[in-house]
Amino acid sequence: MNRYFAYCGLNCETCDARIATVNHDDNLRKKVAALWSELNGVEITPEMINCVGCRIDGVKTPFCESLCRIRQCALEKSVETCGACSDAMVCEKVWMILKNNKDAQVNLGLNIAELGE
Repeated sequence: MNRYFAYCGLNCETCDARIATVNHDDNLRKKVAALWSELNGVEITPEMINCVGCRIDGVKTPFCESLCRIRQCALEKSVETCGACSDAMVCEKVWMILKNNKDAQVNLGLNIAELGE
């Protein structure tokens, strides 16, 4: 499995927070912080936009490090990704990602169409 796929199946390589981090791009950090602040209704500062990837050792955004329920669950269950979890097809935590992101489904080797969605 690609180590840049997050536990939920999103591709960390395409995440602007990771791109800003690995490229030391402070302008992108500012842009991401402003967008994420607006989308989430909380203050997110450019200093918080540091992440190398969900499943990779190293720095994480505060959300990814300790607030993401999906990541915390996967770590607790010691699964490589949610795709390896027997509860994936009925898990409301990961369902919010999977129902809206076909790429995440494919990355995890799941097919939610089987559920009639």
